[in-house]
Amino acid sequence: MLEDIRWGLSRPQKQLPSKYFYDTRGSELFEAITELPEYYLTRTETRLLETHVSGWVSDMAPASLVELGAGSARKTRILLSAMAQKISKRTYAPVDVAGEFLQATAESLREEDPLLDVRPQVRDITKDLDLVDALPGPLLFALLGSTIGNFEVEEATALLSNVSSSMRENDLFLMGLDLRPGPGKSIERLEAAYNDAQGVTAEFNLNMLRALNRDAGTDFDLAAFRHKAFYEESMGRIEAYLVAENAQEVHVPGAGTISIGAGESIRTELSCKYDRAVMTQMLESACLDVERWCTDSDGLYAMVLASPVGDGC
Repeated sequence: MLEDIRWGLSRPQKQLPSKYFYDTRGSELFEAITELPEYYLTRTETRLLETHVSGWVSDMAPASLVELGAGSARKTRILLSAMAQKISKRTYAPVDVAGEFLQATAESLREEDPLLDVRPQVRDITKDLDLVDALPGPLLFALLGSTIGNFEVEEATALLSNVSSSMRENDLFLMGLDLRPGPGKSIERLEAAYNDAQGVTAEFNLNMLRALNRDAGTDFDLAAFRHKAFYEESMGRIEAYLVAENAQEVHVPGAGTISIGAGESIRTELSCKYDRAVMTQMLESACLDVERWCTDSDGLYAMVLASPVGDGC
């Protein structure tokens, strides 16, 4: 954590990794964001899971579900229910960095479904996925919530390659994607999802600094920052920042004091948006083939199912 902070704040454009959003409080705030009227992503993905993806999963009949960045696993229940149509004793391995939140989710699922073997994994989803070696197959890997958008192209492709290298012949990979603006999706609608009227997203952004102050010993002045998010059309992504309203000195253990000038910003999140051509190319680079693709009628969001190409890719 300290190394990430030291490196990020020394960059010409200061930045902090978005994974530090998700302490327990941050995870709770994100769940609140998904309920906001402006945040179409969760509602749209849920409808696609119910109307299209549940049938895909039932046909596949996986024995285990590996969810990367699981969070509350609210939408995951749709997948687990579809799995139960073909096999009652299933295994669910949720992977997330927020340990306390993940354990609470696991306990809730165990109470709801005694036949479900829940094996929570507190780890970074970009690291080794050797946890899958002990799971009964076939496996369904899932990356929901457009989480892939939080990574730049090279990092996203590396993550997809990590998943691909962990898959066996009959395994499949399911992913949710927020789409780029188009005929049914304006830039204004996209930007509103990251600038809600109630200010929950702003609080979520600021909570990262609160978490770093607590866990890393920094002393960011939260009252001196404001939230800013916008769509950078040339890059096809939402960029979120914390902008310093006045100058301050931040102490970082092991790195001394770092100056942040008035008006200077810290980038806290990238949320890349995709179209089918871009994502197909990324998946192919990671040795994955698109099996199925669906979108909602407005072209807001997409679900894609992919399979490993196999040896020699």
